[in-house]
Amino acid sequence: MSRAGLDKNPREVAEMFDGVARGYDRTNSVMTLGFDRRWREWSRRVLDARPGERVLDLAAGTAVSTVEYARSGAWCVAADFSLGMLQNARGRAVPRVAADALHLPFADGVFDAATVSFGLRNFNDTVAALREMARVVRPGGRLVICEVSTPVFAPFRVVYMRHLLRVLPLVARRVSSNPVAYEYLAESMRTWPAQRQLAEKIAEAGWEDVAWLNLTGGVVALHKATKPA
Repeated sequence: MSRAGLDKNPREVAEMFDGVARGYDRTNSVMTLGFDRRWREWSRRVLDARPGERVLDLAAGTAVSTVEYARSGAWCVAADFSLGMLQNARGRAVPRVAADALHLPFADGVFDAATVSFGLRNFNDTVAALREMARVVRPGGRLVICEVSTPVFAPFRVVYMRHLLRVLPLVARRVSSNPVAYEYLAESMRTWPAQRQLAEKIAEAGWEDVAWLNLTGGVVALHKATKPA
């Protein structure tokens, strides 16, 4: 079993996700009490992809989110640097591409939108990844980030940070194929920037009109932005 450190070495992160690929979708549903499905639905609504558009779903894992976006009629590609994750996406009718978020294998401006669901915090250079996504999106194109965030209700925030995140690795021991990976995932959640700080990083990367929507009291937040025309 393997886990990555908070330095987020790409090789270690990829190996860690290879190790959790088997049963990953089931583990997510258990550990989020089924809220993962609602968060995907909200991401689809905010993305608002249309028939004929091209959408990059980066850090797509087993392509569950990619399939959700493709329901709109858009052409959606699942990109991830974990081959184990992509292999476990077999049977889902979307194209899959092995890709490094900091060096995407796509030409400039070929996508109408880019999205990342619960993967941005695993990149070792957040702003560089956001810039690379901007490169492959056309002028006027859209960005949607669904990621863990900071609960807005102070008493719950204290319980969440001090206690609930400590429970994740314990639950993972029962349901995950690589439970030690969830020690890293809990740590990365605890140290991830709050809503406004992430919005500032998105703007720093060259996106504009940055806004966010809190889901489940801010446990998760959707950030939306536009590439300057």
